[in-house]
Amino acid sequence: MGKTQHPGPVKISKKPDPSLWVSKVPFGVGKIKPHHFTDTAKIAWKNRDNLGYATSIITKGVCDGCALGVSGLYDQTLKGPHVCTTRLNVLRLNTMPAVKPDILHADIDELRQYSSAELRELGRIPYPLIRRPGERKFSRLSWDEAMDIIAAKMKKLDPKQYAMFLTARGITNESYYVAGKVARFLGTNHIDNASRICHSPSKTALKRSIGVGASTSNYLDWIGTDVLLFWGSVASNSSPVSTKYMLAAKKKGTKIIVVNPYREPAMDNYWVPSNMESAMFGTKIADDFYQVNIGGDIAFMHGIMKHWFEMEQEKEGSAINHSFVKEHVNGYEELKQTVMAQSWEDIVESSGVPKERIIELSTLLANSKNAVYAWALGLTMHSFATDNISQVANLALLRGHLGREHAGLMPFRGHSSVQGSGEMGADPFVLPGSDFNDANIERMEKLWNFEIPKWQGDIVGVTLENAVLPKDHERKIKLYYLSGGNFLETMPDPDFVEQALSELDIRVHQDIILNTSTLVDAKEAVIVLPAKTRYEQEGGGTSTSTERMVYFSPEIEGNKNQVEEARAEWKIYIDLAKRVKPETAHLVDFKDGQAIREEIAKANTNYDGVQHLKKQGDVFQWGGAWLCEDGICPTPDGKGNLISVDIPDLGKKDGQFVVTSRRGKQFNSMVYKEKDPFNNAGRYDVLMNAEDGRRLSIAEGEGIVVYNGFGVFQGRAKFVDIAKGNLEVHFPEGNFLLPRGRYEKYAGIPDYNITVTVEKAERFNARKDTQYLEKRIDDLETEAN
Repeated sequence: MGKTQHPGPVKISKKPDPSLWVSKVPFGVGKIKPHHFTDTAKIAWKNRDNLGYATSIITKGVCDGCALGVSGLYDQTLKGPHVCTTRLNVLRLNTMPAVKPDILHADIDELRQYSSAELRELGRIPYPLIRRPGERKFSRLSWDEAMDIIAAKMKKLDPKQYAMFLTARGITNESYYVAGKVARFLGTNHIDNASRICHSPSKTALKRSIGVGASTSNYLDWIGTDVLLFWGSVASNSSPVSTKYMLAAKKKGTKIIVVNPYREPAMDNYWVPSNMESAMFGTKIADDFYQVNIGGDIAFMHGIMKHWFEMEQEKEGSAINHSFVKEHVNGYEELKQTVMAQSWEDIVESSGVPKERIIELSTLLANSKNAVYAWALGLTMHSFATDNISQVANLALLRGHLGREHAGLMPFRGHSSVQGSGEMGADPFVLPGSDFNDANIERMEKLWNFEIPKWQGDIVGVTLENAVLPKDHERKIKLYYLSGGNFLETMPDPDFVEQALSELDIRVHQDIILNTSTLVDAKEAVIVLPAKTRYEQEGGGTSTSTERMVYFSPEIEGNKNQVEEARAEWKIYIDLAKRVKPETAHLVDFKDGQAIREEIAKANTNYDGVQHLKKQGDVFQWGGAWLCEDGICPTPDGKGNLISVDIPDLGKKDGQFVVTSRRGKQFNSMVYKEKDPFNNAGRYDVLMNAEDGRRLSIAEGEGIVVYNGFGVFQGRAKFVDIAKGNLEVHFPEGNFLLPRGRYEKYAGIPDYNITVTVEKAERFNARKDTQYLEKRIDDLETEAN
């Protein structure tokens, strides 16, 4: 696997192309758009007390924002410097001073008045803290006291009764690896990470379809492919530098197609600030939008394939790459039978896209020698997400769009190094290098020289549910060790999440900053530990980008606002192991980051090469330029598998809507602007189609209520170009509509889509007292499943 090596960055064409311009009026004056230069000036001002260190991070460190993998100011895709406001927004987490003691030790109810955004602005956690039941304030602890309390509790518990979770907040591969190893050493398999609620179905689907859970292609493959297809992704918002790649692709003649219920403005028109032409006149990104229903993607893809099979009946070879399929693919006849059994009426009804439009895209792909298929949370955050993504893989396999230049499958990752989290083993279903199966357990036991527990660990949602089990239950979670993260603002049913967090005996928050979940009570103690950032980690660290590039980020000196008591995350895990199992803790000890990288290279053979990354700019790509090169997949028989599935039934009744969540100007749950700069939507605006509004006699800006049997969301109607019958609300504000306990059947991701009813607020409130809407009503117990 991986014969061809990545060639390195290319130059973008400097020749102006007015056909791509949004407007001839310079800088998009008069249009709703981000103000990149103003925002950058504000961020510089905010970092003025530590500007030299901030500059060093931008010029020497690997971006701790998105997963493009910009190292310093440069990447492996385009020559020239790159920087974006997403990275700049996150910058202050690394440069700010500690929280002032009078605020940090204020009454807990005073701290609870702050939002997570306001808590973030207060500064970094300066030293270990504890708050016990009945105590009104956090008290200072020494590191020894804090770690001894945690270790003493762990010694008393069955390892099935404690769990670990790692967020995507700038955590390095080294920290993920050590956390995974220490968890297994301590005897627990309850270890999970933030990709569980983002891209875990991408991994399960790709492993099922092509044998490997990672992007098969590079960003370079965008530039010059015939079609770049974005599915349920607002790449320009999550990873703004990617718009430069899109601009370069457009200049090479690539057609960019977006499949999304909402015609996202950021994927329509964008002003790339570091490209003079685009900064002046904007860039038309998408050549076309296909506005599919939420949950209608499988039907839409079946429509594309159905037309291909119909084309084949007219003329063999007109749509299917038969030589590729014959040599490299299983399951062709079964898939053909499944798809042809679907009626066009059912396909159109489920997808919400007219037959002529489906045929249009189907024909374009049939006539495209090359295509790159990229997707994000619009496909992954469903209860049938693995099936969604397996159908994307079907499209690539039927056309032979795999394993070569300008063709492939790309789960578009949001956060820096989240690709590495599972590859390092911080996941209940994997160990480094492979799945959590007998053969890999045996292999890792030989390397680690200790026994790995054989029972199956639980995913993050289930561990939270298990916190409220009866106290004598063998799987009742009594201690939760959190490296970052805020379940209150990322998981469905926030009221239940708060209850679960407060049911824990001890909760440990290892983090840079406080958030709202840090302030929830616990039965015995809430312990807060100050972590170092990736740029402070001794000996540096590595992160893995979407395209499997493993970058070295050096330790960066010169922080004027150094938090003296903060510790590198991986060192804290080792300290914990030494206190819980002192006799054998030498088995998980590491002298430095280099020693960890040397072991990673043995534990996950794809990462053989990481041990040679030692200075700024060092990088290698595991697997080579393309996975499944020449069509040969890392499956038992070397072939890709076409997966046949049915069109899902969302259980939507007449008059109901399907709602999904969306991001505004934010990084995961960290909100940076109350107004989305691309469409001017506020955090409590409900994005809906104007025709739906008229049907319900709702005026734009009017107060409305979105509700179901699980929760109520009060907001304002905002009319946008979205497919009829579909709504979008902001994440995490809309999470109250989502029930707990509904997980994707293969990957365990929570479902972030649900059926709802919409009413004018005044009508809802007038009926509320008589109909007891706060109680569950049987006919509202419908859900997208």
